[in-house]
Parts: sequence; C-alpha cells; structure tokens
Amino acid sequence: MKGELTEPSEIRERTFQFALRVIRLCQSLDSQPGVNATLARQLLRSATSVGANLEEAQASQSRADFIHKTSIACKEARETHYWLRLLNAADIVPATRISALIDESYQLTAIL
Repeated sequence: MKGELTEPSEIRERTFQFALRVIRLCQSLDSQPGVNATLARQLLRSATSVGANLEEAQASQSRADFIHKTSIACKEARETHYWLRLLNAADIVPATRISALIDESYQLTAIL
C-alpha cells in the first residue's frame, strides 16, 4: 500500500533525504545574519538528529535501548516541525518553499 514502510531501511533513507533537504534550506538561511542564521542552526541540529538517532537505534544493545533511541528521533522530528512552522509563520521562508518539509516532518513524527 502506498505510504507504508515495509523495511527499516526505508524510514532511515527517508530521514536521510529529509536531512539533506533541510541542510540545503539552512545553507541559504545561514548566509543571512541575525535571526535567520540562529534559527537555521536550531533547525539543522534537530533535523539531522532524527536520522542519526534512527541509525543509532539500528545498533541498539537491547529492545529498551532501541525504543529509547527511536523516541529521541521522534522528539527531534517534533522539534524540527516546530522550527519549520516558525520559519514560515515569521515570513522568513515562504510557504511555497517550506510546505513540503513541514508536511514531511509531520509524517515522520507520526511514523516514529
């Protein structure tokens, strides 16, 4: 069925691609001084942490460790969703450029 994840590698690839897209957005924001650069750093940290924590979960030492690392990834996805929404609401990034990222962050949170 479309949209379902059947393999752990699919969610790991999806979070990797999401992080790449956020990196590209942050590169353009970081070139601007002040608030934009500060928000870009916050967004970059949380967005790249989602996939990094899922990668760590793959090497977990126990089921509890796996659950813990996956829950951290979920929290980071929620934080990323917040920063993306804030960038849009503050008119720093137009909706046309950020709406797909906002949607993906919401979907990743729901999956995790």
